[in-house]
Amino acid sequence: MLPEIVEAFREVQLPLLAVLLLLGAASKTTGQAAGSGLAVLVPERLRRPATVGTGLLEVALAVGLLALTGLPGDAVRLLTAVVFAASVVVLVLARRRDPEAGCGCFGGLSRAPIGWRTLTRAGLLSAAALATPGLEPAGWQVALAPTALHGWVLGAELLLLAALSPELREVAARTLHREPCELREVPMRRTVRRLRRSDVWRTNENVMIKAEPDDVWRHGCWRFLRYDGMRHGRRVDVVYAVRIGGRRRTGVRAVLVDRGSGAVVASFGAVTGLELVGPPRRLPRPRQAARRDAERHDAARAAETLRAAREHPARMMPDHSRDADTGQPV
Repeated sequence: MLPEIVEAFREVQLPLLAVLLLLGAASKTTGQAAGSGLAVLVPERLRRPATVGTGLLEVALAVGLLALTGLPGDAVRLLTAVVFAASVVVLVLARRRDPEAGCGCFGGLSRAPIGWRTLTRAGLLSAAALATPGLEPAGWQVALAPTALHGWVLGAELLLLAALSPELREVAARTLHREPCELREVPMRRTVRRLRRSDVWRTNENVMIKAEPDDVWRHGCWRFLRYDGMRHGRRVDVVYAVRIGGRRRTGVRAVLVDRGSGAVVASFGAVTGLELVGPPRRLPRPRQAARRDAERHDAARAAETLRAAREHPARMMPDHSRDADTGQPV
């Protein structure tokens, strides 16, 4: 039984490592990943290229683990083990350089300071990759024909990785304690994407001179972008307001400000994305209107008004019906 468990453990590593590498590569496409992990050890201008290069290497390794067999497959598996082992050294150096830096393993989710759990996880993944050379099936073959033993081994390994992953606590904290929009970090790329998909952007696209904003700032739950524009031969500032977060239907607002006078010459966008209740399409029929009026009729109030009119008829008459000199009814 033990040889079968060992063989299943070795085979499970191929699709598991490939999935982890693909997740890590996808998370490194965000802007938050450029300030952690390997990026801490390189100059500021090289941080983004280093992060993107690491992500591309992870994609290449994942594809090799899933698709290659034989000698090329063994080479990719050994290279994967070397990469994970090198990541342990990189993480140790990054922690010495900046004790508060995250590992950057999964982009913005890996913001917790590098600790023993992160280092242990990288070491175990290196050992897992080192156990895969010599296997006949490729990763995709193992993924398409799993056995019950594969499932038990995979479940146990996932529990171990979950215990060693601070990213899961970060995801749980974000889910249970969502930050208010005033403090939420939203990538600039997402804001620009929402802006350029809006009708307000398409309406003012011909007014703007440049496609990139001249100024960007935040105020509360809104991000503002100012573009240089020309309208009817006069220079204008096209200022967009895009809400941070919210539904995709959130309306984008915009104003055109004359640069010379500072006056707002046009405004666009909806204050709300909700459908407003409009007037009725047709008037009710006379009988239906009379029935509605009868339902709204307050008999007690009508009787009180009639009694007051009989007791004090002068008070119930309008002011213009009184004599200006005597104050008596005319």
